[in-house]
Amino acid sequence: MQSSNSLLNGYTARPVIPDDLAIVTDLLNTCSIDEIGKPQQTEEEIQGEWDNPLFNLKTDTQVVFTPEGQIVGYVELWNPHNPPVRMYGWGRVHPDHRDQGIGTFLVRWAEARARQLVPTAPDNARVVILQGALKQNEAAQALFQQEGFKLVRHFHRMLIEMDAPPPEPVFPDGITVRTFVPNQDERAVFDALEEAFSDHWGHVAMQFESFVHWIESTPDFDASLWFIAMDGDEIAALSLCRPKLTEDPDMGWVAELCVRRPWRRQGIALALLHHSFGEFYRRGTRKVGLGVDSQNLTGATRLYEKAGMHVARQTVSFEKELRPGEDLETRTLEE
Repeated sequence: MQSSNSLLNGYTARPVIPDDLAIVTDLLNTCSIDEIGKPQQTEEEIQGEWDNPLFNLKTDTQVVFTPEGQIVGYVELWNPHNPPVRMYGWGRVHPDHRDQGIGTFLVRWAEARARQLVPTAPDNARVVILQGALKQNEAAQALFQQEGFKLVRHFHRMLIEMDAPPPEPVFPDGITVRTFVPNQDERAVFDALEEAFSDHWGHVAMQFESFVHWIESTPDFDASLWFIAMDGDEIAALSLCRPKLTEDPDMGWVAELCVRRPWRRQGIALALLHHSFGEFYRRGTRKVGLGVDSQNLTGATRLYEKAGMHVARQTVSFEKELRPGEDLETRTLEE
């Protein structure tokens, strides 16, 4: 593992401890205010991430401090998939302490931690680590490229701002919509998500325990905003929404929208999106956002544009191969 000896000017690094919650939250929000003008996370949200059963503070994080003890850097490494062939590094550097080698340290630390986990992947499987940044963050992108990462994808945040009620949803005959029932629907919804998203670029199966933790740890989880389109006893499609985001309490959020393959090209996705927009509108929420792969294999971007959404923010994803081999990720959509 990369050690604190790689840091210059007296900076030191160590794993996160639970008592770091407040200072880490403050650092991350300082960085997001610098980038987008708004704080993006609460202590409760970060605590929920740290409590994920697939995450270990001692092995999967580092915090960087000045000689005076001020926190100025943070990084975490996520390995949420089964099989573990696609890992994610995510770090931040305080705006006043950039160009000091901290970002380089964080990126290299995440890669070193990821390389420790490569032997847990299936034999002969290709293993990668990904890093991401806002499109306008040229310094971060230059750092990723310097460290051997390659640009592989663009992602969009799309937004609709409604000044009138959205169109009434029009579902095909036989399709009904109900809301999520806690302690009943978890497994079926997870299985439907996994099946639908298996057609998305870069997909590798997630783990059920992480999905359950996501539900339990989301501070504003609202089962009445998790919409399930049913065809008899079968889940045809899902729209799993949150009432707001920390960075914009006036904006609703569609966290997941998907249609299982047998029910595609019937207008269900657009109808479910209109259904979700309608519920937000009835609650007084006029802005709704979601995230999407700009080159989505199932044509989701075109759907969202048809629904009246526009691109509000762009991010880029970089990838580095840690071990060559058989690619277990989804790369194309095979009919």
